[in-house]
Amino acid sequence: MEWRNIYRGMLMGASDVVPGVSGGTIAVLLGIYDRLIEAISGVFSREWKKYIGFLIPLGIGVGISIVSLSKLIEYLFEHHEQATLYFFLGLIIGVIPFLLHQANYKENFKGSHMVFLLVFAALVASMAFLETGEPEAWEGSLSTGQMLALFFSGWMASMAMILPGISGSFLLLLVGVYETAIQAVSQLQIGRIALIGAGVAVGLLISSKAIRYLFKRFPSHTYATVIGLVIGSVFVVFPGMPGDLILCLITFIGGLLVAYLLGKVEY
Repeated sequence: MEWRNIYRGMLMGASDVVPGVSGGTIAVLLGIYDRLIEAISGVFSREWKKYIGFLIPLGIGVGISIVSLSKLIEYLFEHHEQATLYFFLGLIIGVIPFLLHQANYKENFKGSHMVFLLVFAALVASMAFLETGEPEAWEGSLSTGQMLALFFSGWMASMAMILPGISGSFLLLLVGVYETAIQAVSQLQIGRIALIGAGVAVGLLISSKAIRYLFKRFPSHTYATVIGLVIGSVFVVFPGMPGDLILCLITFIGGLLVAYLLGKVEY
């Protein structure tokens, strides 16, 4: 068992509950993105035993983080929203140099790669202009349509979670089930959690195999796409001009510093 994955999973879990921040982005920063995709894809194969030691501690960390840190993040967003977002902004921007280094962009990126980068950056950045008003959480028994909605929401969110730059929580906001999903986890509503979990499992299986294939067949174009997704997420997370300039500057620099230090440790 790779028990150090518990702290990695906690970092990924903390980011996944923040709309606009991707767990995949954190996996890139931690230097485990390739292994994560391979393990998720491989755990559904005959060689599943070789991947369990990687995934179980990671899953434990994600679970601990979602349960224990969700209230802290909720508090920070309620009382220091801008400063918190500037921290994540620094963290995301700090990931970009690592991605560029991994892609060896100076040698591998040509005109077509830059087109991919710019197009996907624009697609993600456009999410900043989408309406994300959140309706009330669903109460009482669920209709068949609501059950299907939770399943497919879990499917979409899981695919987004392992794509750097796209936030699963943000997609849940867009489709209007974020509050329902958070309430299900906080109140341990087993039926709803099972529906979302089933969607997550299907989404992870399909998306991990697709991403693994793309990295093997088209590595430079895939890296260009991922970098574009991360750059685009900067515009989604950006909270506007800071009200408390000093505090936001401190948290932004703190995010950059954390990205740098984690990169040094992991690489």
